Amino acid sequence: MSDISESVAGELWGREGFREDPYIAAETLEETGDAPAVILPLAAWLGLDESIRNNTNRKIGVSVAPGESIDPLLPLLDTIPLIALQFPAFNDGRSYSKADILKNQHQFKGELRAVGDVLIDQVAYMLRTGFDTMKVTHAVTLTRLAEHNLHDAPGYYQPGRGSHTVPGAYSWRRVPGA
Repeated sequence: MSDISESVAGELWGREGFREDPYIAAETLEETGDAPAVILPLAAWLGLDESIRNNTNRKIGVSVAPGESIDPLLPLLDTIPLIALQFPAFNDGRSYSKADILKNQHQFKGELRAVGDVLIDQVAYMLRTGFDTMKVTHAVTLTRLAEHNLHDAPGYYQPGRGSHTVPGAYSWRRVPGA
């Protein structure tokens, strides 16, 4: 088990499987040298001059902690290539709400990434709430993802991306709507 998780620990997982992560995370833009793709904390990203964010050849993504507001990002979503929502503990679900707001209410087209302590049980719901990729640290989750051992529930109580089977239907209702 540890061989699999060690081999993918630094990689990024998406629906297509594991791949190398093109982004590097740093506290400031100066720390990244000439890296072509970087992820900065929300405060550092907001502190960048608008011309630096928009007139550069590098991709500059933003990392958002559970307690931070995404409101300052909403008017700028079309200029952000990646938003990484943090999961510092498996029982902190605030980033699920942010994912839903970004993808479903504001139609964020960039990459939405889950980062941190993600359990395998959470992966299917993360995909339904709009996450595109995951950079997880949990060893069992890494192993199960490497084995393509991802199971989803046959029915959902909460709505999510892809859970509506017909337009106007509700995935959580047991009887057709009137």
